[in-house]
Amino acid sequence: MLERLRQLIRGWVPIRPLATRHRRRIGEHLLALSERDRFLRFGYQASDEQVLKYVDRLDFKRDELLGIFNRRLELVAMAHLAYSPAPQRPGQPAMAEFGVSVSARARGKGLGQRLFDHATLHARNRGIQTLFIHALSENTPMLRIARRAGALVERDGSESEAWLRLPADSMASHVDEALERHLAEVDFELKRHLRSLRRAREAFRRARARMSGGAGKP
Repeated sequence: MLERLRQLIRGWVPIRPLATRHRRRIGEHLLALSERDRFLRFGYQASDEQVLKYVDRLDFKRDELLGIFNRRLELVAMAHLAYSPAPQRPGQPAMAEFGVSVSARARGKGLGQRLFDHATLHARNRGIQTLFIHALSENTPMLRIARRAGALVERDGSESEAWLRLPADSMASHVDEALERHLAEVDFELKRHLRSLRRAREAFRRARARMSGGAGKP
């Protein structure tokens, strides 16, 4: 167990489940994406109104939303693991669709890869057998992640589809997910505590500056 914990911590990135209370932060994250990034994420040039409609329609009871927060508790990357709203037909593998977005200032840190890895772990622990990705063919970072994981990628002009067969869940996969969830919660609470300390310190500095400024007045 200790060895597995060391492996998880090495190169670890805190990923937390997102809930209804995070809807505003999700909207802020997606609205901050450039036109190009929105095009790659949604497959079309999404306007602010269309982005907000997407956020409003998010079903936190059916789907899984995963997020990465920076030290200021800003949502800098998120993944959407969408399950079919209807029961899977007999004989068909259970499937989920994966989508991801990363803020421009958080690029180059492998956050998209980490969200993909976490989503696959999350999906297989819920009996999902196939992970599906629909992306523009020019979205090379996303397709590279899919290919690296062993997904079958089929290109049809400007669009591509990737299919990744997931292994069955195991005791180890459930333990891994539980450990990651616990560590992410600890990390978030620590960041929240440090943010409160920073705010208190800034408030103290402002109060002291006002007192110093008024001390020399008659």
